[in-house]
Order: sequence, then structure tokens, then C-alpha cells
Amino acid sequence: MIHLSLERARRILCLGAHSDDIEIGCGGTLLTLGQRHPGLEILWVVFSGEGARTREARQSATRFLESFAVRKVVVKPFKGSFFPYQGVAIKKYFEELKSFEPDLVFTHYRDDRHQDHRVLSDLAWNTFRDHAILEYEIPKYDGDLGIPNVFVPLDAEVVKTKTELLCKAFQTQRNKHWFTEDTFLSLMRLRGIECASQYAEAFHGRKIVLS
Repeated sequence: MIHLSLERARRILCLGAHSDDIEIGCGGTLLTLGQRHPGLEILWVVFSGEGARTREARQSATRFLESFAVRKVVVKPFKGSFFPYQGVAIKKYFEELKSFEPDLVFTHYRDDRHQDHRVLSDLAWNTFRDHAILEYEIPKYDGDLGIPNVFVPLDAEVVKTKTELLCKAFQTQRNKHWFTEDTFLSLMRLRGIECASQYAEAFHGRKIVLS
């Protein structure tokens, strides 16, 4: 069983398949942690950055992490939508990530219908077997949102900052019908209802002992 205490966490590993995944899935939580615990060390890894999305990924991560004293952003060149066919190379990189020794790992939901997302989630559990892992959610056409069991209430100002940063940073995604402020706001509002808060981000915590 895994013991999780945000008060004691010192190193946090954030894993995202694509340039905007971490921000969508746990951006509000990271903004909140930055306000409350700026001494945390953050390693932020985006596995697929192609063309302009590489620049967007780095600029966005910098904005979301500006409150943290120690932070590192890595953008890898794996080809988006092809992760299952690049598994050996991705697995090798996960082995390198072990040396970071995170206290908490944010990754994709294991039952996400996007193949890239599932690869990272499976490898996170395979690699970090003695670590606390929280799986975040990404709204999409597939309709694969599950029933999360871990909630982080968010202040209205954090929610506003998250949505504004997302929509400003990722101009390459603005042509997608779902990439809008109301999409992000509606999911955070729904998760807020589920934990008696105005807004929240929600996660799947499969093996956690809260202390």
C-alpha cells in the first residue's frame, strides 16, 4: 500500500503524453501546490512535442510552475498517436526517470481511450511500484470519463488562472471544438459538486493510504 501526504511530498513527477495534457489534468492542483508549498521539486515531462507544440509546451509549463523554486521541464520527441509502437524507447526513458525518486506521480487515467495516454499510465505503474500515483482525467470525444475517488478543491482564482493559461498557451489547439474555457470550467465545476466544493480536479488513486 502507498502512503500519500502532500505535506511531506518533496519531489513530484508530472507525466503527459501531449503538450497540454498535464495542464488540463492537474494544472489547478499544481497551481495550488505552488502557492502553498513553493519548495517542492517538480519534474514535468511531455512525451510528444512536435513543431509549434514543443514551444507551447515549454512556455505553458513555465507559466504553471513559476511559483516553484526547483523545476525542470522536459519535452521528448516521440510521435503522437504512435506510443504503442514506440514502447521500447518509451520504456527505456521511464527507467531513466527512476533516479528522480518522486514522492508523487501524476499520470494519465489507466482506462483512458487514447492509446498514448494508456501507454504512459501502464508504464508509470510498472516503473513506480512503491510510489504514490494519481491518475488525472482528460475530457474528449470518446466519453471515457470514469468515477474518480480523489479530489483537490480549487479556489475560483486558481480555476480562472488555469483556464486562461490553457487557452492562451495552446493556440494550435483552438480550432478543436472541445478546447474551450467552458469545457475546462464545466469539468472542474462537476468535480467540485462531487466533493462539496465550487471547483475541483479529480483523480483516480488506486493504492493510497492517506496520512
